[in-house]
Amino acid sequence: MSIKYYLAIDIGASSGRHILGWIENGKLNLEEVYRFKNGAIRVDDKLVWDSENLFNSIVEGLKECKKVGKIPVSIGIDTWGVDYALLDKNDNLIGEIYSYRYDRTQKVVDEVHSIISEEDAYNRTGVQKQVYNTIYQLYSDKKTGKLNNAETFLMTPDYLHYLLTGVKSNEYTIASTTGLLNAKTRDWDYELIEKLGLKKSLFKELSMPGSVVGELKKEIAEKVGFSAKVCLPATHDTASAVMAVPNENMPLYISSGTWSLMGVETPDETTTSEARLSGFTNEGGYGKSVRFLKNIMGLWMIQCVKKEYDDKYSFVDFANLAREAKDFNSVVDVNDMSFFAPSSMIDAVKDYCKKTNQKVPNTVGEIALCVYTSLAECYAKAVDQIERITGKKFAEINIVGGGCQNTLLNELTALKTKRNVIAGPIEATATGNILAQMLANGEISTLNEGKRIINESFEIKRIK
Repeated sequence: MSIKYYLAIDIGASSGRHILGWIENGKLNLEEVYRFKNGAIRVDDKLVWDSENLFNSIVEGLKECKKVGKIPVSIGIDTWGVDYALLDKNDNLIGEIYSYRYDRTQKVVDEVHSIISEEDAYNRTGVQKQVYNTIYQLYSDKKTGKLNNAETFLMTPDYLHYLLTGVKSNEYTIASTTGLLNAKTRDWDYELIEKLGLKKSLFKELSMPGSVVGELKKEIAEKVGFSAKVCLPATHDTASAVMAVPNENMPLYISSGTWSLMGVETPDETTTSEARLSGFTNEGGYGKSVRFLKNIMGLWMIQCVKKEYDDKYSFVDFANLAREAKDFNSVVDVNDMSFFAPSSMIDAVKDYCKKTNQKVPNTVGEIALCVYTSLAECYAKAVDQIERITGKKFAEINIVGGGCQNTLLNELTALKTKRNVIAGPIEATATGNILAQMLANGEISTLNEGKRIINESFEIKRIK
């Protein structure tokens, strides 16, 4: 029986990877065949994504599959949430795809909530108020006239799938990050869309993970040397990562990377006042589930510090230096907006410590330990809130994604939360992406079967 390969194109805010997955001897194998840089760029003082270069990189990675002789039966793309493309009547991109870190929405947030209150918006959508949410970005586009000639709204992975196939679709998990989806019906909230003066026709019927978008366009197939189906994974990267949590029950998880997304996957939305005031959001998961979670700033902070030191120190170096600074105990609120996009993360950490009358970190190790300890303390508070709001108790935390390799942060998380930590798999997002494609193709029959395969295929570490 020939091996079937599936290609996950996992694109984050700083890089993208083409990862092939296949089952052999009952185990899931992964192979990275291509990696490329991504990142927001400045164009006329606007922070945007280089969508042309991004798509070219996707095509180059497909060529690599041909070179290594492993042709995928299907391809699926996942990305970060909230950002989107607008197409005109000729299906041309209108302007640029703005980055969520582009500060353009502050002035419209209050105007949006003069139309629909924060309480009503949360009750409808379950989405936490964040200045970068799609709802505010689109309203800003309306104010600037960018929407005037728009005929189609596509989230970033929807747009990239469209460029591959010529087929337009809106996928459920990524749509759930917009603040325009009704948490109860799991469909567009057209009443809210109309209240905001947005065109209902912009938004397509929602498709679920596991749906086939179409085949590669003829010109793309000729470029890359093969044809394949394009199949929707959970296109929001966190939704894909949560699929790979190796626990068949309703586990408590942290998807750890640039952001730390901490929460539980449930069959029902939670849109209570307590959930809203505690900063929780309801996003879509595989099988129309709900990911009830909190967005925590995450390893973005240490990534910025690393860059400020001109990448002189590796992430392992930061952890080792932090261990040497073990007596340093100042902490910051990692969700404070001063850490969202500062000109200097090091200065932002020091200024916060000064402002709160704590000892100011001076060495590299002290800065790193301050960040790691602060993250662990934030996780501990979030666990308490999740248990109180859901009425469920959790004895362990599943940490997946690249951040699960940080042994020190795992140990601090176990210490501060007083719960066992299960770390792995590392490539959770790509693994979840591949599982969705395998489910669509009938290679595995249930998500729980996929989780059992994950447990047998990858190193999963336990910290008590």
